[in-house]
Amino acid sequence: MASASAPSLASSNPRGIALMLVSVMMFCVMDSIVKWLGDSYPIHQIVFFRCAVALVPCSVFIWQAGGLKTLHTDRMGLHVLRSVVGLGSMGLMFFAFAHMKIADAIAVFFSAPLFLTALSVPLLGERVGFRRWSAVFVGFVGVLVIVNPSADVLSPGALAALGGALGFAVAMIVVRKLSSTDSVACISFWFTATGTVIGALLIARFGWVVPSWTDLLLLCLVGLIGGIGQQVMTYAFRYGESSVVAPMEYTAMIWVTLIGYVVWQEMPDLRTLVGVGIVIASGLYILYREAMLSGMGPRRLPRLRTRH
Repeated sequence: MASASAPSLASSNPRGIALMLVSVMMFCVMDSIVKWLGDSYPIHQIVFFRCAVALVPCSVFIWQAGGLKTLHTDRMGLHVLRSVVGLGSMGLMFFAFAHMKIADAIAVFFSAPLFLTALSVPLLGERVGFRRWSAVFVGFVGVLVIVNPSADVLSPGALAALGGALGFAVAMIVVRKLSSTDSVACISFWFTATGTVIGALLIARFGWVVPSWTDLLLLCLVGLIGGIGQQVMTYAFRYGESSVVAPMEYTAMIWVTLIGYVVWQEMPDLRTLVGVGIVIASGLYILYREAMLSGMGPRRLPRLRTRH
């Protein structure tokens, strides 16, 4: 019988929801800073700061998780693969932020769970039934509504956002494989450290733009906010049920719409709002079906969200 002092998962859900909302808000602020800097600095320089400065909160998380022993892994090849694909996804999303409305870019990125469900069949051997395939199809219709393809080629920003969502889905599939043997702290550290090294190599190869003191502060904030936001999200899933906490990420549309309007006078049009509604509905249905079909309850849903 459970101890009376041990809180139930349901009783911890409010804390998990609160932490997830804070994490989503932090990532939206980070994405907005990236958009602000995107016209002045190369993407690889922003990626470098995102990873290098994030090593500070990441180190604190590692210390809390048990120290350097948590970093041991026998699957370094998979860590490198996850890092390269994840960094590619991050770079594409940063490019998208700089070249399209931030709300539109986030709306397209919401297609990542659809890609994840579709790719889980060939890459993980998972079975996806007719209902979830239908939800994936409907979700991609929503993506098409958002990006508004015509006889012309899609805009570079929209293509980058789609590529970022696809890359994120592939990275999360690798994370799913890694999570069977390695801790969250281990996966987070090797991604952040690898990103720092690759970012430094790209700066050495392609150069960088010397930032002003104000922009240097903003570049550092990208890494600090991203690093702390990732740990807050981790605790959100630790305290709350996945099926309750995960949908809170869709509140990002509220934040990016508000920030986009205040800073850049951007507002998503009706087409985008309709499309994102379709994508969110299909994503929530897929999450629901995973909970029902897992036979293990909502708590056992894969906790794969490691934001760019």
